[in-house]
Amino acid sequence: MFYSDATHFIEEGAVSMQLARRKPQPALDVIVIGGGQAGLSVGYHLARTGAHFVILEANARIGDSWRKRWDSLRLFTPAKFSGLDGMPFPAPRNYFPTKDEMADYLEAYAQHFSLPVRTGVHVQRLFRRGTRYVVQAEGVELEAAQVIVAMAKYQHPKIPAFAESLAREITQLHSMDYRNPGQLQPGSVLLVGDGNSGADIALELARTGRETWLAGGDVGEVPFRPDRFWGRNVLGPLLIGFVFRHVLTVKTPIGRKARAGILAKGAPRIRVKSRDLVAAGVRRVPRVVGVRDGQPLLDDARALDVRNIIWCSGFQPGFDWIDFPIFDATDDPRHDCGVVREQPGLYFVGLPFQYAMSSGMIHGVGRDAKHIVEIVSLRSPR
Repeated sequence: MFYSDATHFIEEGAVSMQLARRKPQPALDVIVIGGGQAGLSVGYHLARTGAHFVILEANARIGDSWRKRWDSLRLFTPAKFSGLDGMPFPAPRNYFPTKDEMADYLEAYAQHFSLPVRTGVHVQRLFRRGTRYVVQAEGVELEAAQVIVAMAKYQHPKIPAFAESLAREITQLHSMDYRNPGQLQPGSVLLVGDGNSGADIALELARTGRETWLAGGDVGEVPFRPDRFWGRNVLGPLLIGFVFRHVLTVKTPIGRKARAGILAKGAPRIRVKSRDLVAAGVRRVPRVVGVRDGQPLLDDARALDVRNIIWCSGFQPGFDWIDFPIFDATDDPRHDCGVVREQPGLYFVGLPFQYAMSSGMIHGVGRDAKHIVEIVSLRSPR
């Protein structure tokens, strides 16, 4: 690990400070909900304005949302695109960090800038009392004039209701709970969802000799390998550093068209190519649409006899604790580049394609955070 010496418990007021239960809380200018890369980016920019704020993180330790992902996961972006504002990722520019190295980097980032993160805080409700926002979290209330929800809309696993009708003998996991092949029982495995997660895990499992099936519509793939010469030095920087950041935005016609497709179907695969899956023996099948005789039923009327299923089928937004009617029919918040016009003083950072394709990526979240903090500052009496 690059930050194996990062401490877990820092003095009062820094990274690991817990909420004082049922005690009067000082007045806050801003409450930031979420202590991942989005929340830390917001914290970095808020700290430079002199605002009195706090960052609330549900996990026991900063970076745990990365640590809890599957063991072999590496970032799709190299170190040169994997750092937050003010602190580059400490590795060779073309090195692809592991998920644990990214987790330790985030923890060290919060420590380095003395960001007021309070861990282990599960926010249960956000509502308004008079002119101020109120955040309820397990026996304590915090109030602030403005609130920034700094998290992606990937909070709860999305699994179809018919999964409950599958045979009990089938082991089922969602991708957020998958760690390694040892969790599965011997025999075949079906991965439902053909995005980055599904393809990554399918390739890992196929290489263990399992019969591996991958279901879902093909989301496409970028036409280069990010870890090869052209990907590292030409095409990767062009696509990730320029196109994703400056071309595919809500301000351009091509960006708006791409945004609609990506939010509906998902982003293209970055690392794993179709030919990699074929070479490993992964067999593609149509979408899973139901259950027949306890087995997953495909769109072509076939039922697959499998021993394991991993649902790489996406997530629910998980914003049901927000007590404002600001959501559309798909439960996505209505916003203008993160600003909720219907609810002045409420903002989002970290949403997919919030402003650009890069918004949901580590190297792009800082720009969105800075933009929101500038608006927060304009509205603040300070």
